[in-house]
Amino acid sequence: AAPPAGWAVDGDVLRGQRTAVFAFDRPIDVPAGARLTVRLAQGGNGPQQLIGRARVSFTDAADPKLDPLDAIPDAVRSALAVDPAARTARQAVDVAEHFRSADPGRASQWHELVAARRQAADLAAAGTPVMVMQEMAKPRDTYLLKRGQYDQPDKSQKLTPGLPAALFPPGKPQPRNRLELARWIVSPENPLTARATVNRFWQHLFGTGLVKTSEDFGLQGDPPSHPELLDWLATEFVRSGWDAKALNKLLVTSAAYRQSSRVTPALLERDPDNRLLARGPRQRLDALAVRDNALAAAGLLVPTVGGPPVKPYQPPGLWEEMAFSDKTSIDRYVQGTGDDLYRRTLYTFWKRTVPPPALAIFDAGGRETCTLRTGRTNTPLQALNLLNDVTYVESARAMAARAMREGGETAGERLAYAFRLATARMPDAAEAKMLAAALDRYLATYRADAEAAKKLVTAGESKPAADLDPAEQAAYAAVCNVILNLDEAVTKG
Repeated sequence: AAPPAGWAVDGDVLRGQRTAVFAFDRPIDVPAGARLTVRLAQGGNGPQQLIGRARVSFTDAADPKLDPLDAIPDAVRSALAVDPAARTARQAVDVAEHFRSADPGRASQWHELVAARRQAADLAAAGTPVMVMQEMAKPRDTYLLKRGQYDQPDKSQKLTPGLPAALFPPGKPQPRNRLELARWIVSPENPLTARATVNRFWQHLFGTGLVKTSEDFGLQGDPPSHPELLDWLATEFVRSGWDAKALNKLLVTSAAYRQSSRVTPALLERDPDNRLLARGPRQRLDALAVRDNALAAAGLLVPTVGGPPVKPYQPPGLWEEMAFSDKTSIDRYVQGTGDDLYRRTLYTFWKRTVPPPALAIFDAGGRETCTLRTGRTNTPLQALNLLNDVTYVESARAMAARAMREGGETAGERLAYAFRLATARMPDAAEAKMLAAALDRYLATYRADAEAAKKLVTAGESKPAADLDPAEQAAYAAVCNVILNLDEAVTKG
């Protein structure tokens, strides 16, 4: 039964909005993460005294408005009186802004949305337009060319898209456009893509692919040294959803990769190229990793992923020598500053006619053609570069400062720390003795020549260590320069 007294909306007399404010004796404390449930029970004697659409809100205001319209500005009140379709742009903005500001949580979400939209617009504006190929609605007719001459088509021999029969299962429709061709390339029915990709990963880690001629899987290429292994890795690669990280993890945790790279004379004579995988891989770091390794040992490497290309140190005048004109910015090399000088070598700006000399010295591909396999040479010019290029001189003096601060209190501890940074092992007794003798010799030299010491410890653009003795730091830098030039420092084994 309905209670004898209560509050009603009086809807049978005057229709419209009604507002009731109920004040609690004490505040309701809702713990974080909890949910407050409100149950509204209605009852009454009159059929027009029930609430049609109820809305419940809470406030901590000392004097809440009885009529929610009292808190609405006049401009918004006027806009609300107009049909939404007939409102002006200004009225629509006023209503939307008032709606968002009425709820602090809603306002915060709106600000986040606006910031995200602004960021998306900035990214779109900074992007580089690229051309996208699209199939023609009606493909152009293509004919066989007589003797290959573009102006002599044979109209009796019309050509259509397709693949060589040897590459496609018989009886199945062949792809007729680029999309279908792309799908076939990564189809399980095509074993070549996975095998070639797996072989490239293997080549990167082991120095030589299971198929030595990674650029040629045809009849003129070398047969795989371990065909069953190549097949298994290819099927695992496809089964994992073409997961390159999982494949690399599988390779580097394998017993073949983790074994020692030490070689005996008998084994070297029997298997000089390690095609039998009787030892772990041993090879000089590739051109990109040589510089990154030195910067990492020095603590200078900036590991940020992505971003525009950068222009690290380079001898002056190289671009101008190969340019048709020095009046355009594209023909002048403007060296980067700050972090740009220490980004990973992968992000180095590359001009094909003038490749970065520090990379060309270490056998990087010229990028004029696609190169899947590059050789590794060992030349005196590489040693000269490691000893004199500003990148490695700066890395040596930063590495010296790091060793002096982090390596310990004694010279022996600091030298061992620097040696381990570059080679991943501690020096033996003979090596430690030679490093100590070199440090003493360099220390005497730079104590007698303060100007030379100052020049060495300020090499490069990074900030020098002002808290360290210049002569002592220069002596450690000279030793670190020698360490970075060791064969073991630029060789993975």
